Amino acid sequence: MLTVRKSQDRGHADHGWLQSYHSFSFAGYHDPEHMGFGNLRVINEDRIAPGMGFGTHGHRDMEIISYVLSGELAHKDSMGNIKGIPPGDVQRMSAGTGVQHSEFNHAQGQTTHFLQIWLLPDVQGIAPGYEQKTFTDAEKRGTLRRVASPDGAEGSVKVNADATLYAGLFDGAESAHLALDPARKAYVHLVRGSLKANGQALSAGDAALIERETALALSDGQDAEVLVFDLAP
Repeated sequence: MLTVRKSQDRGHADHGWLQSYHSFSFAGYHDPEHMGFGNLRVINEDRIAPGMGFGTHGHRDMEIISYVLSGELAHKDSMGNIKGIPPGDVQRMSAGTGVQHSEFNHAQGQTTHFLQIWLLPDVQGIAPGYEQKTFTDAEKRGTLRRVASPDGAEGSVKVNADATLYAGLFDGAESAHLALDPARKAYVHLVRGSLKANGQALSAGDAALIERETALALSDGQDAEVLVFDLAP
Protein backbone atom coordinates (compact mmCIF):
# COMPACT_ATOMS: atom_id res chain seq x y z
CA MET A 1 0.00 0.00 0.00
CA LEU A 2 1.32 3.42 -0.98
CA THR A 3 -0.32 6.60 0.33
CA VAL A 4 0.64 10.01 -1.04
CA ARG A 5 0.66 13.00 1.31
CA LYS A 6 0.78 16.27 -0.57
CA SER A 7 3.17 19.07 0.28
CA GLN A 8 0.36 21.52 0.99
CA ASP A 9 -1.11 19.21 3.63
CA ARG A 10 1.93 19.65 5.89
CA GLY A 11 1.93 21.95 8.87
CA HIS A 12 3.44 25.41 8.33
CA ALA A 13 5.04 27.84 10.75
CA ASP A 14 5.90 31.41 9.71
CA HIS A 15 8.33 32.99 12.18
CA GLY A 16 9.50 35.71 9.81
CA TRP A 17 13.17 34.71 9.88
CA LEU A 18 12.16 31.03 9.66
CA GLN A 19 9.74 29.33 7.29
CA SER A 20 9.16 25.75 8.40
CA TYR A 21 7.02 22.98 6.93
CA HIS A 22 6.28 20.03 9.23
CA SER A 23 5.61 16.57 7.78
CA PHE A 24 4.64 15.37 11.28
CA SER A 25 3.30 17.01 14.41
CA PHE A 26 5.86 19.44 15.79
CA ALA A 27 5.78 22.44 18.15
CA GLY A 28 2.55 24.36 17.48
CA TYR A 29 1.42 21.99 14.72
CA HIS A 30 -0.49 19.01 16.07
CA ASP A 31 -2.23 16.42 13.91
CA PRO A 32 -3.07 13.12 15.65
CA GLU A 33 -3.11 11.41 12.22
CA HIS A 34 0.52 12.43 11.58
CA MET A 35 2.58 11.84 14.71
CA GLY A 36 5.34 10.04 12.83
CA PHE A 37 5.73 6.98 10.64
CA GLY A 38 7.41 3.89 12.06
CA ASN A 39 10.41 5.24 13.96
CA LEU A 40 10.59 8.39 11.83
CA ARG A 41 9.36 11.18 14.10
CA VAL A 42 10.18 14.51 12.40
CA ILE A 43 10.87 15.92 8.96
CA ASN A 44 10.98 19.70 9.03
CA GLU A 45 11.77 21.60 5.84
CA ASP A 46 13.31 24.86 7.08
CA ARG A 47 14.42 28.07 5.40
CA ILE A 48 16.51 30.37 7.61
CA ALA A 49 16.95 34.03 6.68
CA PRO A 50 20.50 35.46 6.45
CA GLY A 51 22.05 36.27 9.82
CA MET A 52 19.41 34.32 11.75
CA GLY A 53 19.13 30.90 13.35
CA PHE A 54 18.24 28.71 16.29
CA GLY A 55 19.87 29.80 19.56
CA THR A 56 21.31 27.27 21.98
CA HIS A 57 18.72 24.67 22.92
CA GLY A 58 18.71 21.08 24.18
CA HIS A 59 17.74 17.61 22.97
CA ARG A 60 17.65 14.19 24.62
CA ASP A 61 17.28 10.62 23.35
CA MET A 62 16.86 11.39 19.65
CA GLU A 63 18.87 10.70 16.47
CA ILE A 64 18.91 14.00 14.55
CA ILE A 65 19.98 14.26 10.90
CA SER A 66 20.55 17.55 9.08
CA TYR A 67 20.47 17.53 5.26
CA VAL A 68 21.36 20.89 3.71
CA LEU A 69 19.92 21.75 0.29
CA SER A 70 21.30 25.25 -0.28
CA GLY A 71 23.25 27.80 1.70
CA GLU A 72 25.21 26.59 4.71
CA LEU A 73 24.28 25.73 8.27
CA ALA A 74 26.65 26.69 11.08
CA HIS A 75 26.52 24.14 13.92
CA LYS A 76 27.92 24.46 17.44
CA ASP A 77 27.28 22.04 20.30
CA SER A 78 28.18 21.18 23.88
CA MET A 79 30.35 18.29 22.69
CA GLY A 80 32.81 20.83 21.27
CA ASN A 81 31.83 20.51 17.61
CA ILE A 82 31.89 23.74 15.60
CA LYS A 83 31.07 22.85 12.02
CA GLY A 84 29.75 24.27 8.80
CA ILE A 85 27.29 21.98 7.01
CA PRO A 86 27.24 22.67 3.23
CA PRO A 87 24.95 21.08 0.63
CA GLY A 88 25.93 17.44 0.09
CA ASP A 89 26.88 16.86 3.71
CA VAL A 90 24.85 14.66 6.05
CA GLN A 91 25.20 15.41 9.76
CA ARG A 92 24.10 13.02 12.50
CA MET A 93 23.82 14.12 16.10
CA SER A 94 22.91 11.55 18.76
CA ALA A 95 21.35 13.52 21.61
CA GLY A 96 21.48 10.61 24.08
CA THR A 97 21.69 11.74 27.71
CA GLY A 98 21.53 15.35 26.60
CA VAL A 99 23.20 17.83 24.26
CA GLN A 100 22.97 21.60 23.74
CA HIS A 101 23.46 23.05 20.27
CA SER A 102 22.78 26.04 18.03
CA GLU A 103 22.26 26.36 14.27
CA PHE A 104 22.74 29.61 12.34
CA ASN A 105 22.89 31.00 8.83
CA HIS A 106 25.85 33.37 8.84
CA ALA A 107 25.83 33.94 5.05
CA GLN A 108 24.86 37.43 3.93
CA GLY A 109 22.11 37.59 1.32
CA GLN A 110 21.60 33.83 1.13
CA THR A 111 18.83 31.74 2.68
CA THR A 112 19.79 28.39 4.21
CA HIS A 113 17.40 25.65 3.10
CA PHE A 114 17.66 22.34 4.93
CA LEU A 115 15.81 19.32 6.27
CA GLN A 116 15.85 18.46 9.96
CA ILE A 117 15.07 14.77 10.52
CA TRP A 118 14.47 13.01 13.84
CA LEU A 119 14.61 9.24 14.30
CA LEU A 120 13.62 7.46 17.51
CA PRO A 121 16.70 5.70 18.93
CA ASP A 122 16.90 1.99 19.68
CA VAL A 123 18.30 2.62 23.14
CA GLN A 124 17.88 5.61 25.42
CA GLY A 125 20.52 7.10 27.69
CA ILE A 126 23.52 6.62 25.38
CA ALA A 127 26.45 9.04 25.33
CA PRO A 128 25.91 11.96 22.92
CA GLY A 129 27.68 11.64 19.56
CA TYR A 130 28.34 13.47 16.30
CA GLU A 131 29.24 12.49 12.75
CA GLN A 132 29.33 14.36 9.44
CA LYS A 133 30.14 13.10 5.93
CA THR A 134 30.04 14.41 2.37
CA PHE A 135 28.10 12.65 -0.40
CA THR A 136 28.69 14.13 -3.85
CA ASP A 137 26.05 14.60 -6.52
CA ALA A 138 27.89 12.04 -8.65
CA GLU A 139 27.40 9.40 -5.92
CA LYS A 140 23.64 10.06 -5.87
CA ARG A 141 23.05 10.50 -9.60
CA GLY A 142 20.57 7.93 -10.96
CA THR A 143 20.79 5.74 -7.87
CA LEU A 144 19.86 5.51 -4.20
CA ARG A 145 23.02 6.21 -2.20
CA ARG A 146 22.97 4.92 1.37
CA VAL A 147 23.79 7.95 3.54
CA ALA A 148 22.74 6.80 7.05
CA SER A 149 22.37 3.32 8.52
CA PRO A 150 22.62 1.39 11.82
CA ASP A 151 26.00 -0.11 10.90
CA GLY A 152 27.56 2.69 8.84
CA ALA A 153 27.46 0.47 5.73
CA GLU A 154 28.95 1.77 2.47
CA GLY A 155 30.50 4.74 4.23
CA SER A 156 27.20 6.09 5.52
CA VAL A 157 26.88 7.91 8.82
CA LYS A 158 25.92 5.59 11.67
CA VAL A 159 22.59 6.10 13.43
CA ASN A 160 21.52 4.48 16.69
CA ALA A 161 18.15 3.58 15.19
CA ASP A 162 16.64 0.75 13.15
CA ALA A 163 16.47 2.88 10.00
CA THR A 164 18.39 3.34 6.76
CA LEU A 165 18.32 6.56 4.75
CA TYR A 166 19.06 6.79 1.03
CA ALA A 167 19.45 9.90 -1.13
CA GLY A 168 19.15 10.08 -4.92
CA LEU A 169 19.10 12.46 -7.88
CA PHE A 170 16.96 11.54 -10.88
CA ASP A 171 16.31 13.15 -14.24
CA GLY A 172 14.99 11.86 -17.55
CA ALA A 173 15.47 8.12 -18.04
CA GLU A 174 17.30 7.60 -14.72
CA SER A 175 15.57 5.14 -12.40
CA ALA A 176 16.17 3.03 -9.31
CA HIS A 177 14.72 -0.08 -7.68
CA LEU A 178 14.90 -0.85 -3.97
CA ALA A 179 13.81 -4.18 -2.49
CA LEU A 180 11.58 -3.73 0.56
CA ASP A 181 10.72 -6.01 3.46
CA PRO A 182 6.88 -6.04 3.56
CA ALA A 183 7.04 -6.37 7.36
CA ARG A 184 8.75 -2.97 7.58
CA LYS A 185 7.77 0.52 6.47
CA ALA A 186 9.26 2.83 3.86
CA TYR A 187 8.91 6.57 3.46
CA VAL A 188 9.72 8.65 0.39
CA HIS A 189 10.22 12.41 0.72
CA LEU A 190 10.65 14.34 -2.53
CA VAL A 191 12.95 17.25 -1.81
CA ARG A 192 12.64 18.99 -5.18
CA GLY A 193 11.51 18.42 -8.75
CA SER A 194 9.05 15.71 -9.72
CA LEU A 195 9.26 11.91 -9.65
CA LYS A 196 7.14 8.76 -9.74
CA ALA A 197 7.22 6.27 -6.86
CA ASN A 198 5.70 2.92 -7.86
CA GLY A 199 3.90 4.82 -10.61
CA GLN A 200 2.47 7.50 -8.31
CA ALA A 201 3.37 11.07 -9.27
CA LEU A 202 5.11 13.19 -6.63
CA SER A 203 5.95 16.89 -6.63
CA ALA A 204 8.38 18.80 -4.41
CA GLY A 205 7.45 18.43 -0.75
CA ASP A 206 5.21 15.41 -1.34
CA ALA A 207 5.71 12.14 0.52
CA ALA A 208 4.81 8.52 -0.12
CA LEU A 209 4.05 6.36 2.93
CA ILE A 210 4.62 2.70 2.07
CA GLU A 211 3.48 -0.41 3.93
CA ARG A 212 3.31 -4.12 3.00
CA GLU A 213 5.19 -3.64 -0.27
CA THR A 214 8.10 -5.72 -1.58
CA ALA A 215 9.72 -3.10 -3.80
CA LEU A 216 10.06 0.60 -4.52
CA ALA A 217 10.55 1.78 -8.10
CA LEU A 218 11.55 5.39 -8.80
CA SER A 219 11.22 6.75 -12.33
CA ASP A 220 10.29 9.71 -14.54
CA GLY A 221 12.32 12.20 -12.57
CA GLN A 222 12.54 15.82 -13.56
CA ASP A 223 15.32 17.59 -11.65
CA ALA A 224 14.38 15.35 -8.71
CA GLU A 225 16.16 15.01 -5.38
CA VAL A 226 14.66 12.37 -3.11
CA LEU A 227 15.16 10.83 0.32
CA VAL A 228 14.02 7.25 0.98
CA PHE A 229 13.75 5.76 4.48
CA ASP A 230 13.66 2.06 5.34
CA LEU A 231 12.00 2.04 8.76
CA ALA A 232 11.13 -0.22 11.66
CA PRO A 233 7.44 -1.23 11.71
